[in-house]
Amino acid sequence: MKITYISALLLFIPVYLIGQNIHPSNTENHIPKQDTINPNKGNVDEQLKKIKEKKIKEHSDSIRPDSIGNQPKKSRKIDTLVQNKYGDLLRDDPEYNKKYPLWVPLVEGAGDNIVLSLIDSKILNYGWAQVSLTSWNRNLDAGFPWSSKWDWDQTRFGNDFLGHPIFGNFYYNDARANGYNFWASAPYALIGSYEWKICGENITPERNSLIATTIDGILLGEILYRLSSNILDDRTTGAERTFREILAGIVDPMRGFNRLIQGKTSRHTNKEVYQKEPLNITFYGGIHKINDPTNAILSGTTSEILNIQFDYGNPFEIRNRQPFDFFKLRVETDLGIGRKIIDNVTGYGILFGRNGEDGKLALLEGGLLYYDYWDKPIFELSTIALGGGIFSKLPLGKTSFLYTNLHLAIVPFAGSSSEPISDTSQYRDFNFGYGWEGKLETSLILGKVATLGVNYYYFMLHAINSVGVDEPGPVSLGNNLLGILQPKVTFHIYKNLSIGGEYYLYAQTHINDGYSISTHTTEQELFLEFYFEDPQRRGHFNL
Repeated sequence: MKITYISALLLFIPVYLIGQNIHPSNTENHIPKQDTINPNKGNVDEQLKKIKEKKIKEHSDSIRPDSIGNQPKKSRKIDTLVQNKYGDLLRDDPEYNKKYPLWVPLVEGAGDNIVLSLIDSKILNYGWAQVSLTSWNRNLDAGFPWSSKWDWDQTRFGNDFLGHPIFGNFYYNDARANGYNFWASAPYALIGSYEWKICGENITPERNSLIATTIDGILLGEILYRLSSNILDDRTTGAERTFREILAGIVDPMRGFNRLIQGKTSRHTNKEVYQKEPLNITFYGGIHKINDPTNAILSGTTSEILNIQFDYGNPFEIRNRQPFDFFKLRVETDLGIGRKIIDNVTGYGILFGRNGEDGKLALLEGGLLYYDYWDKPIFELSTIALGGGIFSKLPLGKTSFLYTNLHLAIVPFAGSSSEPISDTSQYRDFNFGYGWEGKLETSLILGKVATLGVNYYYFMLHAINSVGVDEPGPVSLGNNLLGILQPKVTFHIYKNLSIGGEYYLYAQTHINDGYSISTHTTEQELFLEFYFEDPQRRGHFNL
């Protein structure tokens, strides 16, 4: 049942995420939905085609002598709003996305916490959720999160590093859906999280929950907001409009709620009012095996996988960079035996950057925010990271390209297992820590024949708080080193369908008091891959 449900949901998402419907109507009873059209100048489709071709030519992916401009300019053809080279808005139209007073997202954040508290205390009847004035006063007296009166919690990995970020995205989008930009929305994730730690639980407030809910919540919140923008289209009506509103509400529930109370779900416009960027989606399903201790290929238990990857924004378009106008998010699921259904989420989004070129090589360099979540049956690791990245695109032929990106980041907070873990453990079986990480991702596109790629991730984490397996309690600290090698190959079959495979090598070393323990585990994935490229966009920049 869970396989059927997840498959149906993931298959429907690309249909409404990629591109926007263009309604080719020029009758006197129907207002054209394009925002670049003059009804008195002839055929609507021809006008739109010529305008977009001109804009794409003027704003090329790299600086060339024949390029008219290096970055998008204001255009008289789309209500003087700044556009990207595809004719889409670079930011939400403020006329249709007004900024509500500060108290609105504050009240909504408090409402999120009240609803969650009622569910936990009245329906689920959790003991820690039975709060009172006494518990509120005690938690307020704990002071700042770095004081000795705050604690490290003992709950399981998925709750700390996936559940908390998901809820942090609600607080963030309480503000984002009320007209606030990325930077102005970020504090609301912290406010909502802090409010919950003080008022939502009767136990000692836990600093790790505050950190993960806030920072990872901001990253996931902005990604989900932008994905929902690619779904929404206020120019549409009828069944299509209804489905878009429902799907956008599933992707970003707080935005869906706000659109309902703000009257936007039924609002009809004759132009685009949301920022949109190129979006390519890769969906693949198949089987995988995490090998037994001998590491013989295909020696482990077979399990089903359904994965999805979003590549948002063209990193090589010459433009002024804003937070998350380019990001990548990959989600992997394991539908076999065990509790760990979502076993890997990796993503990053640009915060600031600049484009350039070196001969034929197109470049983007900038600062990024990273999120890694690996909840495998053999190890657990999650990091919050801030660092720099360099992205490059080198044409090797008319349809062949080499993409490479290199990252180096500090990890101010992380969770990492250093001993054998249990799939059913309800206690913390990992260490909290800090450190650094490096990543290298390469992809060779051989036209429509094949794609060859290899990724390598390296994490160096120092434990600041440790526990043993299953039973809460201190153990000695140390360093945890993890390297992940991930080669991949896909072969094109027909249109957007390919067949491929991935190989994972996990090399983990725990060092403590001069002693080290190393383990090596391998994993294989075989899958069918469906690549959905935005039909309104040109170029292949799936990283």
